[in-house]
Amino acid sequence: MTAIVSLRVSRGILAVLGILASTGTLPLHAQSGAAASGISGPATGLPRTADPAVRGIPLSAFPRFVKLADNVYGYEEIRQPGFTTVSLVVIGRDGVLIADGQGSPAATQTMLDRIRTLTPLPIKWYVVGSDHGDHTAGNSVLPAGITWVVHPNSLAQLKRDSAAAAAAGRAAVIVPPRAMSGNEETINLGTTQVVMRFLGRAHTGGDLMVHLPREQILFMSEAYLNRVFPAMRSAYPSEWVAVANAALALPNVRHFIPGHGFIETPDVSREELVTFRDAIVQVNAEAKRLKGLGLPLADAVKQAQWGALSAWFLAEQQGPIAVRKVWEELDGKLPR
Repeated sequence: MTAIVSLRVSRGILAVLGILASTGTLPLHAQSGAAASGISGPATGLPRTADPAVRGIPLSAFPRFVKLADNVYGYEEIRQPGFTTVSLVVIGRDGVLIADGQGSPAATQTMLDRIRTLTPLPIKWYVVGSDHGDHTAGNSVLPAGITWVVHPNSLAQLKRDSAAAAAAGRAAVIVPPRAMSGNEETINLGTTQVVMRFLGRAHTGGDLMVHLPREQILFMSEAYLNRVFPAMRSAYPSEWVAVANAALALPNVRHFIPGHGFIETPDVSREELVTFRDAIVQVNAEAKRLKGLGLPLADAVKQAQWGALSAWFLAEQQGPIAVRKVWEELDGKLPR
């Protein structure tokens, strides 16, 4: 996802902070010994939202691991303006695979430190699911000598970002040494097989997913934003719908893990991926409707009608960006 310039903290999050200050309590599902040690499981019966306050989860619960299967964990960390960035951690026989980092060296180092509470094994593999900075800006703290898995589209983008950062005197962007040669790559970790899959261009253009067939888990990175408005600065709007459908059609998948928003139980994760797919369809349709009115872009974004999506995280910020991106696609201006 693109960098969020707004540092707004929702009233709901402030309310949770106030409740915690007055009661010192945690939600029921976070009171177990596992939760106290920073590990929980996907919770059931919770509101379907990306907002921790509405979800009933205190900010003090983050960062946290969510156990998905034996040796497989999601890692949820809070980012501005108050929702989660999700990484995947898979512990193998001799080392650890990470898919997607966090948005700063400090946040990624915290994740690495937390992984050491799960296993003393070294980090050996890193998968670039998303090439955006909120998932890659901390990669400078990754250990030397790791094996990178990255799609050619993402490698090209990281090279562009690196050149731009160097020209502007900003912190260096880490560029993997090489890209995968096709749309699929398999790594045998000893404990399980991990298959990296490129199902098409979606949120970034290099959207790489991590499939664990035996565990029936698919980490979708930013191709799946759970109850977060479809963010389209670098997206391919109509292709994104096809990618979501391809993910839903994959065999040996029960549990779909998002790149932002909460990790759900397996059944709910499929329902929420369908909901997100439908949200992308809705955004495409509304932007096309506005273009058909012949309005200037500035006027069109003011008339956008998002319905229930207006309550999703980032709707106010990302709605205008989505209209512009869909119009670019309709005008044939997106990269081939």
